[in-house]
Amino acid sequence: MKKTLITAAIVAGAATAANAADLPRKAPVYKAPVMQVYDWTGFYIGANFGGSVGRDLTRASANGPGGTPIFNERSHLSPAGAIGGGQIGYNWQFRNFYNLVLGVEADIQASGQRDNFLCGLNCVPGTLFTGSQKLDWFGTARVRAGLATGPVLTYITGGYAYGHYETTASGLAAGTAFTQTTSGTKGGYTIGSGVEAQLSGNWTGKIEYLYVRLQGTSAGAVLPGGITTFGSTRVEDHIFRAGVNYNFGKNANYVAPLANWSGFYVGGNVGSVIGRNRSSDTFAGAAPRFTLVPEGYIGGGQVGYNWQAGAWVLGAEADFQGSTAKDKKACVFFCIPGAGIAPEQKLSYLGTVRGRVGYSVGSTLFYGTAGFAYGETKTRLTEVAGAATATIDLKRSKGGYAVGAGIESPFNPLNLFGPNWTSKTEYLYVDLGRSTFNFAPAGFAAQTFSTKNEEHIFRTGINYHFNTVAPVVAKY
Repeated sequence: MKKTLITAAIVAGAATAANAADLPRKAPVYKAPVMQVYDWTGFYIGANFGGSVGRDLTRASANGPGGTPIFNERSHLSPAGAIGGGQIGYNWQFRNFYNLVLGVEADIQASGQRDNFLCGLNCVPGTLFTGSQKLDWFGTARVRAGLATGPVLTYITGGYAYGHYETTASGLAAGTAFTQTTSGTKGGYTIGSGVEAQLSGNWTGKIEYLYVRLQGTSAGAVLPGGITTFGSTRVEDHIFRAGVNYNFGKNANYVAPLANWSGFYVGGNVGSVIGRNRSSDTFAGAAPRFTLVPEGYIGGGQVGYNWQAGAWVLGAEADFQGSTAKDKKACVFFCIPGAGIAPEQKLSYLGTVRGRVGYSVGSTLFYGTAGFAYGETKTRLTEVAGAATATIDLKRSKGGYAVGAGIESPFNPLNLFGPNWTSKTEYLYVDLGRSTFNFAPAGFAAQTFSTKNEEHIFRTGINYHFNTVAPVVAKY
């Protein structure tokens, strides 16, 4: 009986298994993969390298006995050179508030900025005034505020700045030699903007512009014969730099999907420009030299095409820019009643035709660029010699070259744009060469004016691509 029951149970079990095999099976349950999220919160430390251009308005004057003016010149000293240093900071990201990122950052920089070009009065042996300046180091302590789009952070920044600089003036005042040097560490403020993006794992790269203004200095002296001299200067520094940061966050395994950069695009841009234009005006018995520093805004449009092979991107781009940059602060050649030259200069427009080569780290394109540049510079010289006055207008369009670098990434803040839009931030150095003019105004000696045009540009733009750029991420 027992054997019969066991046998029946085995047969029943086999039949149940057979019937179960014939029933439809329920599909296995798959969990949706956890979507990777880039996190900007946490400490970071890094290094940077770049260049800086000064626009430091400097005044020098001397009076004889009884207050009779001997000279009263003003011009920009424009110390320029390489800078490098390190930074440390902390970010807080607010995901429930439009991915706002707030942060604090401090940096310290060594500086190779120097300028000894200025030579006023007649700038010939026996009658000259020279000025020189150097910035040894500087630092900042700033706040940052920006919007994060995954592994890309676009931000503005501002705060306290400090640095050490030295200014020297020397020359001859009514046959009496003088030298005045002032130096010290001064405080001030800084403002700027930039973009930072993931390079790999916890490493990020950034490109940044800072404007630094430091407190001015002044000095005076009483020379033999009752001659008094006075000089003053201020420091305005324009800093263009790139850097890398290591973020102590949880991004080591984050890998952004590759973007599609191929195809045509068109867009617009806006930014700032500062020139450093070494100039001179030579005539009978005089050869003053000075730096004109036109400063202002630029804006325009660009069109281009990209070819992509894996993560490598080659491209061509053309742009055209209007400009408000001008300088009308200078006055050389004594600048007293009966003697003076007041030069004004402005950059009317510029354009470039460039190649681009870049590497796409996920959806962010890091690129370098170089090519042909062209632009127009206008200079007006207002001259006084005794009772005679003259106004000379000089204009020239010149070609040259441009080199630079930038960062471009998909652009869709608050989901108002689509997958075809990108934003870019870039720095360009434009050299338009030297322009020389010969002229002889009525009542004045024949003259030769010469100026070399060098422009530093920092701009941000948006592009519309005729192919979808932003990578498509699967949703579950």
